[in-house]
Amino acid sequence: MLVLGIETSCDETGIALYDTEQGLLADALHSQIDLHIEYGGVVPELASRDHIRKTLPMIGQLMEQANITHDDIDGVAYTAGPGLIGALLVGASLGRSLAMAWNVPAVGVHHMEGHLLAPMLESNPPAFPFVALLVSGGHTQLVEVQRLGDYTLLGESLDDAAGEAFDKAAKMLGLPYPGGPQIAELAGQGDPERFDFPRPMVNRPGLDFSFSGLKTFTKNTIAKYTVDNNIEPQTKADIARAFEEAVASTLTIKCKRALKQTGLSRLVVAGGVSANIRLRESLGKMTAKEHAEVFYARLEYCTDNGAMIALAGALRLQAGHAEGLEIQVHPRWPLDQLAEVR
Repeated sequence: MLVLGIETSCDETGIALYDTEQGLLADALHSQIDLHIEYGGVVPELASRDHIRKTLPMIGQLMEQANITHDDIDGVAYTAGPGLIGALLVGASLGRSLAMAWNVPAVGVHHMEGHLLAPMLESNPPAFPFVALLVSGGHTQLVEVQRLGDYTLLGESLDDAAGEAFDKAAKMLGLPYPGGPQIAELAGQGDPERFDFPRPMVNRPGLDFSFSGLKTFTKNTIAKYTVDNNIEPQTKADIARAFEEAVASTLTIKCKRALKQTGLSRLVVAGGVSANIRLRESLGKMTAKEHAEVFYARLEYCTDNGAMIALAGALRLQAGHAEGLEIQVHPRWPLDQLAEVR
């Protein structure tokens, strides 16, 4: 089954062609960073308009490059949520319309299920069951995954997601959007011994997260070392390093608890923050000590992309899942509400 995947949940337009026998045939990605950078974050209306301009031409170009015609397409998958409603509607409307025109089934994909399955695009994919850490700009969740669609939420952030915390800490430090890569780059120059930032909620039972206290601690530390609205470059790098270490350590501690609680020995880490090198190092050491395995998508598939949507859509279409004629999107959509695939 050859499936066209469309991702338009936020500020990246992703298109991909995935074949259930041959794997990923082709994919393309357009980032809107340059469009939103002057505003310090994503402007939903601008994001939607850019998706309108880019999505259909990208589909045509990718199919031409892959030497694929609409007669070869067996199904269309598009991100139906969660995300920005206007951006979601662009991909959903276009995906459903193309499926109708080509007389093939269409399926709306949960964005976080796409991230969760992204490591299965690799040559050594994880086998079910496993614990998944979904860590991105909008979500920080620990999920027990028994099979496709059988998800149990173990814990989640009670306030900002880890990616949001990175963006806000970067803004406090005067770094440009997007904050995660900026913090990571600056942290590479920081002294890991100078500051010791708190690991929030690790002394409490449970698997929930909270990053609001860490943000406040970061803000107060910056204020303490700011003189005449300036902070020394090395101090800025040291703060970035301490912040990054605190986030990575907190996520690692909770992942260790989740593995012990479930009795599972496989950990899948997905979402934009999973590209963070410090986090990967921390999780690698922890899983080695716990005799567990950890799986990631390659770096280009950690952030939003069409390949993960095409893969998730193909698996659900193969199982007989398909949408009706009504176009539906879900800006908020709990992962554990998805239908199980047997």
